[in-house]
Amino acid sequence: MNETVITTNKLTKRFGDFVAVDEITFDVKKGEIFGFLGANGAGKTTAMRMLCGLSHPTSGKATVAGFDVFTQPEEIKKNIGYMSQKFSLYEDLTVLENIQFYGGIYGLTNKEIKEKSAELTEKLGLQKEAKKLVHALPLGWKQKLSFLVAIIHQPKIVFLDEPTGGVDPYMRREFWDLIYDAADKGITIFVTTHYLDEAEYCNRVTIMVDGKIEALDSPSGLREKFDVSSINEVFYKLARQAKRTAD
Repeated sequence: MNETVITTNKLTKRFGDFVAVDEITFDVKKGEIFGFLGANGAGKTTAMRMLCGLSHPTSGKATVAGFDVFTQPEEIKKNIGYMSQKFSLYEDLTVLENIQFYGGIYGLTNKEIKEKSAELTEKLGLQKEAKKLVHALPLGWKQKLSFLVAIIHQPKIVFLDEPTGGVDPYMRREFWDLIYDAADKGITIFVTTHYLDEAEYCNRVTIMVDGKIEALDSPSGLREKFDVSSINEVFYKLARQAKRTAD
């Protein structure tokens, strides 16, 4: 994991007098699972939107997949995957139609789409459900399908915004197996989550408070630094300092 795929230097976003993201600086390596945590109002969603090319920064510097967030947001969008906390597939299309649709959006050839369709339905064990409408699937299966569609074009980075919200513990574990598999193949995972036990699965974790990065290290490094037994305890120690209540 030597190649740097995300780099930020004093990246800042202001809305008038309000500083949503305040001079954050960090790097993320290829194939790393990077946890991005913060209570409501911490600024993590605003920061992620800047890194995805969806929001123009006020100042500072940042590159994502080698592209500048100020001048090349469209190139960034082509080279990343994104999965929101809300289910992002089309529920009135079948499993297969969703895979084909997003494969086309991401520029895959018809041959590649056909191959990916077979690969993804087999990987999820959904061969028999391939022609079912997506709304008929359980939430956990929808989220796993949504993740695999987000990386169907083999992006350098995939941004996951609370991807396991509302999913039962067993399916959350299976979802993280998919994340590990993608990281092993060199895809960088940038993930936000409110399930603090999931932070333990990350290579490194950053915790934002009131727009600033207050902690950044491996889970074991954070536990040692704060002299606690879990990331949960680290988070609450820092979150108590927060003055803001909403992003």
